[in-house]
Amino acid sequence: MTPSTPAFLSRLRQERLVAIVRGTDPEAALRTVLTLAEEGVHLLEVSLTTAGALDVIRRAADLLGPEVLLGAGTVLDADDTRAAAQAGARWIVTPVVSEAVPAAVEAGLPVLAGALTPTEAHAAVRAGADAVKLFPASAGGPDLLRALRDPLPHIPFVPVGGVDEDAARAYLAAGAVAVGVGSPLVGDAARGGDTGGLRERARAFLAVCRAAAPGRDGGAQA
Repeated sequence: MTPSTPAFLSRLRQERLVAIVRGTDPEAALRTVLTLAEEGVHLLEVSLTTAGALDVIRRAADLLGPEVLLGAGTVLDADDTRAAAQAGARWIVTPVVSEAVPAAVEAGLPVLAGALTPTEAHAAVRAGADAVKLFPASAGGPDLLRALRDPLPHIPFVPVGGVDEDAARAYLAAGAVAVGVGSPLVGDAARGGDTGGLRERARAFLAVCRAAAPGRDGGAQA
């Protein structure tokens, strides 16, 4: 693992919530990121599939304080990694185990690498991932997470995909270090929708994640 691992894992265990922003309107996506940060969501991922994603990351990085860790998601290759880093992303998220993982390690950026099977999860960590994004988590639910953690207790898992409030509780209880939440949290805000509902959902998810006692995940300790 990279030298950044302890600090990044500590933040995952502390915050327990990763917000995933993906949208069709750059201004709305930026507004969504800033609104989530205002509500206390401090681990924010802007997917590179978002319209104008790199500009959104660049502008958000200029506006957010140091307590907010702004990352780039859906990073597929080394070029994506370099572009995200230049835009101001402080960590990288991949949907699969790809060349983006060692590229992020080389750049000194923490990386959350996507995997679904035991083989993929092991490969992600061997490639340098700080934690594994269990994706799509909805394919197996909390039972899949428990099954993976039996032979791989040293790997920190972050379930992503179809995680609503109830699922977040279940995944955290099953040993996830954090959960990644997209549309159940963001809704239509990143497409120009109302931010009032976004604030309410952010508060609800934060309450769920704060209620999950830290240190019960059983993953590799920082």
